[in-house]
Amino acid sequence: MLAGDLYAFQDLLSDDEAAIVQRVRDFLTTEVVPIANDQWSRAAFPMHLIKRYAELDIAGKPGSSLLNGWLALEMARADASMATFYGVHSGLAMGSIRACGSTEQQERWLPAMATFDQVGAFALTEPTGGSDVAAGLRTTARREGDTWILNGRKRWIGNATFADLIVVWAKSEEDHQVKGFVVPGDAPGFTATKIENKIALRTVQNADITLDDVRVPETDRLQRADSFKDTAKVLRATRSGVAWEAVGVMLAAYEIALAYAKERTQFGKPIAAFQLVQDLLVRMAGNVTASLGMCVRLAQLQDAGRYRDEHSALAKAYCTTRMREVAGWSRELLAGNGIVLDYDIGRFVADAEALYSYEGTREINTLIVGRAITGESAFV
Repeated sequence: MLAGDLYAFQDLLSDDEAAIVQRVRDFLTTEVVPIANDQWSRAAFPMHLIKRYAELDIAGKPGSSLLNGWLALEMARADASMATFYGVHSGLAMGSIRACGSTEQQERWLPAMATFDQVGAFALTEPTGGSDVAAGLRTTARREGDTWILNGRKRWIGNATFADLIVVWAKSEEDHQVKGFVVPGDAPGFTATKIENKIALRTVQNADITLDDVRVPETDRLQRADSFKDTAKVLRATRSGVAWEAVGVMLAAYEIALAYAKERTQFGKPIAAFQLVQDLLVRMAGNVTASLGMCVRLAQLQDAGRYRDEHSALAKAYCTTRMREVAGWSRELLAGNGIVLDYDIGRFVADAEALYSYEGTREINTLIVGRAITGESAFV
């Protein structure tokens, strides 16, 4: 049981699910955590771990939303960068094919992605479009017979520097609707350039993408992606995953602070014995517990078929906000040691900034929830 799971939410997992979580936790503890700071500081990706993820046998496997959420939590608790790598591949890329691909396309791509023989990426965000991407998408798709010609640019595309398959979203010049295309990483006219000088998720290989007359056959257009509403189906599912990742970061920050408070002595006793330190730890534990409870209920709604956009939007906005608080408080408790990678928390503080912003900013998710509870849209 995790130190921060004070209400024992993990007990809601079945025995089989708990065994899967433990297997993943053991892998992360032995393979990911020991190298996380080094990879992060060098902005390098541990390519040797890709096939090791395949051995976990979890990508694309049917499972409860609670199990899938808890796996996202465990990955972020170890390293938010590697959680993002997995989420982009299994959630966004494979999720797009599952939700929007034909049966033939699913059978063609998903098995190789499940074994990480092919790694996926998801290209939606553009240099000039983030929150307004639904209406402001500028990447175009022009049809010529049975071929589509893609032109445009994308930005912040995780995994793109080494991905085998990239799900690219583009607006059709014919009907002006957003459509999805699966583009090979070595397609002529496709280039991915690594984004340098990041201060968060440094291990993630984000890229600027250029599409210059990239030719995609009709057979590689996602057959059930006919408008941005279909894209939004994918984002609604993965947005809940980011909420779970935020809880994972919170748990890591809380565990780091708690362990440090028990070991660090000042004025002749552990700082855990001081009232102000205990107050800080309790505030952190409260944020973790409230956020984890929200995510657990969200998973239950998903499995019951009662899941709506505002549910994931509220969880993403709330949990990532609480995550920033917990990460900041943990860094505060460690004082000067908190800014040194050796103590881990600095990495989580920086990475929290990325989780706070991606998959919809707090403000955009607030407007989604606001529209649902008032019946009035405040979107411009």
